[in-house]
Formats: sequence, C-alpha cells, structure tokens
Amino acid sequence: MDSTFVIAIDGPAGSGKSTLARKLAASLGWRFLDTGVLYRAMAVAASSRGLADAGEGELTALARSLDIRLSLERDLSRVSVDGLDVTGELRTQAISALASRMASMAGVRDSLRDLQRRVGAGGRLVTEGRDQGTAIFPEARLKFFLVASPEARAGRRLRELQTRGRDDTLEQVLAEMLARDRQDAGRRKDPLREAPDAVRVDSTDLDEDQVLALMLARAREVFGEVAMPAGGGSEPR
Repeated sequence: MDSTFVIAIDGPAGSGKSTLARKLAASLGWRFLDTGVLYRAMAVAASSRGLADAGEGELTALARSLDIRLSLERDLSRVSVDGLDVTGELRTQAISALASRMASMAGVRDSLRDLQRRVGAGGRLVTEGRDQGTAIFPEARLKFFLVASPEARAGRRLRELQTRGRDDTLEQVLAEMLARDRQDAGRRKDPLREAPDAVRVDSTDLDEDQVLALMLARAREVFGEVAMPAGGGSEPR
C-alpha cells in the first residue's frame, strides 16, 4: 500500500478532526475522507433491516455483506449502500449512537479497512478518524493527533448541536464525551491512541484558523510543492 501522499488526522471526539481535515483538504486541493460516514452508512443499513439492537455477530455479518461505495467531493463524502444513496440519513442521533456501537466491533472495523486503504491508494488524501495513523495508514508520511481539554471539546460539540436545534446541556455533552473517550480508548480492536510519529496539536486555546495554519505549514515541510495550497498558495481564511 502506497501512503506517500496521505495526511492522517486522529484524535478524540470533539477535537476538531472533521472540520480541520475538511479545511486542510480544501486548502491543499486534496481529497477528504470522513471515515465516520462509513460507520454511519452501515448503521443506516442495520437500522433499515431491523438490526439496530442486534449483537456483534449479526452486525459483523451484515457489514461484510454490504456493498459500500464512497464518492469523494470537495466538501462532502457521498455514500451509497447496495446502490442506494444514504448520505441524507447519516446524521440522526439514533444513527450516531448505533454507528458508535458498531465502530467498537472488530469484525465491522475489519470490513472497512480495505475500503479505506483503496481510497488512500489514489493519493493526495486527507483522512480523519481514530485509527488512521495507527491501523489504516501506518505508513502515512504526515500524521496529526489533535487534542483539547474535555471542557473545550464539550463546548464545541454543544455549539454544533445547538445549530441543529438540539437543547442538550453542557453537563450532558461533557458526560457523553467522557464516556466516548473511555469507549474509544478501551475497545479491543484498534483503540484510539497516538501514533509515535504523529504531530500532536493541542487546540484548547487555539481557534480553527490557528490550527489550520500550523497543519498547512507542516504539510509544506513534508510534501513541498505537492502540498502548496490550492489557488496559488493563499493562506487559510
């Protein structure tokens, strides 16, 4: 597997991975892979088949039987399952919870490993998740591990939920985030951990533009002209 032109971004929930990976890819003119949509697509398939409460064996068998196709667009990853576009069904609370549960299952994770690597083989890819730099693209030339304090991450997630009309409290979001941290770090298959060669970025006291500037600067150091921002080297806005 050639991971020469892959930037892998990992980190806990609420650390800003998805937003920053998308912005970094757009700034570079590279493709963007949001790995979370793959698990959400499988969750949609499980729910539509009445398997939302099924055990690991059934859900693993389902995951292995699905034909998941990913179309990478500039600002959106469109996903189809067995020929049906499920992109519009990915963001409900129920699907999020089921996707999180499925992501802890070894068989489900294995079913997506080859798909993610095939996407990466096309080169010039920014990918984000919780195991991209350790399990999926361990040979990636550039890896970032994003962190922030639990309180900062919970505050960001709360603001995101509020834009969707949710009325969660900060205490609820923080409790859910800490529980997710324990789940991600404690799963037996590909737990969340920092790759030894990852660039650690603490965004607790930094805004998105500051973090993006740091990531762009490092990408230029590693990849040279290949990582010059799209549009003739303009800075992030």
